[in-house]
Amino acid sequence: METPFSINKSENYAIVKTEIEKLDTHNAPVLKAHIVLLASEGFRNIIFDLSNTRFCDSSGLSAILITHRLCKENKGTFVVACLQESVKKLIRISQLENILNITPTLNEAIDFIFMEEVERDLGEDLPE
Repeated sequence: METPFSINKSENYAIVKTEIEKLDTHNAPVLKAHIVLLASEGFRNIIFDLSNTRFCDSSGLSAILITHRLCKENKGTFVVACLQESVKKLIRISQLENILNITPTLNEAIDFIFMEEVERDLGEDLPE
């Protein structure tokens, strides 16, 4: 059986790349479990690379939203990168394009994470 996800961990973020065409009821629970594990390991910045995913159902969308919430709760950043048109359409229909951080490329997602980290660091240095 094909492994549904690959995870690359870096010092400041983790990249979760889907290796499947469908993010659905069959594999979304596995993705959620990986995300909870990443959060428990201290990863507060997570990037989803969905370049291989052509279809996403409500379970896949739920995994995306749970990751968004976990990152936010841990004062981190969640970015969705490399969306196929059909998945982009689902996010638009679900009115999530203004809630999620979406970038066209993985490099832009990594840059976005670094910019957010810089802003957080600067914010912590400001006197109250």
